[in-house]
Amino acid sequence: MKIYKTALKIITILLFLFITTSNIFAEEQEGTSDKKRVSLEYELDPYYSSIDLFISLTDKPIPDVGEKEEVEIYKDLLYSSYIPQFLLFEASVNPLPSLGVYLKDRNRDLYNRGEISPSLNLIKAMTAGFEEPHAVSVFIGNVVNFVTPGEDRLYGNKGYMGYLFSMGNYHIKDNVLINDNWYEIEWKVKGDRKTPASRLNWSFRIGGKLHENTEIRNILYFSIRRSRVDYEASAASILRNSGFEYTVDVSTKNYDVMRHYFFVDKKWPWKKIGTAFSIALGFVWESDKKYSGSLKEKEKRDDFQFILRPNISF
Repeated sequence: MKIYKTALKIITILLFLFITTSNIFAEEQEGTSDKKRVSLEYELDPYYSSIDLFISLTDKPIPDVGEKEEVEIYKDLLYSSYIPQFLLFEASVNPLPSLGVYLKDRNRDLYNRGEISPSLNLIKAMTAGFEEPHAVSVFIGNVVNFVTPGEDRLYGNKGYMGYLFSMGNYHIKDNVLINDNWYEIEWKVKGDRKTPASRLNWSFRIGGKLHENTEIRNILYFSIRRSRVDYEASAASILRNSGFEYTVDVSTKNYDVMRHYFFVDKKWPWKKIGTAFSIALGFVWESDKKYSGSLKEKEKRDDFQFILRPNISF
């Protein structure tokens, strides 16, 4: 039940942030909306949902750069990243991975019904790749809006460059929750560009993750991700309606590879309601050295897990 109590605490904190900042939002909106220095946004997704509080560290609002080319935008962010101008607080949860933990712990019969073969469980395949149920994060760096004059302001639609500090108190292994206070720091470039006709998001991350649980190996990692939906293009278009992600983890001790995480997905856009259905296929490979002690498998082997991930994006 600890995971649910922690989730409740996170929700309570978010409500507190929303209530205490609502007066600030109201005061800002009395003037020009473009001058807001504090804003609250959220993202809802079956695999990763978050709520974000943006605070400008200067008297300038988040700049709009929608007319610039993406390469030019990130050059500007890179050159100015040594002077952080924005602070972001985020609380996030991973709903379906948390549901996988719940089913294995509280409804084993239903969880076992997902077993297609001794090496393939559909519930595990649908939730593989996520190593924590929730997290709290602080980002410091620069942020831009991908909005041009006259465009509707959609949630997200931002570019980021800077440093992200995250922490949590649980680790997920094979849909089992493990007590572990973990800490993560990364440098990242991230973009989420939305228009009525398309959505493109991508990220590039380099970082490290430390675990207080000594039976889980500390790692350094590199990750790259890209995803695109185009409601004007044919659903058969691979480049315009697809995505991928690849992450590699190495041990901080001897730089041995601890994990490969990779998937590709195909999207089918539904223009009338502005959503897209997707199916991701991939794998997670973990070295038998990733865990030790009571968490180590009895048989010495490298673990290979298929990913089968249906999703709906809005």
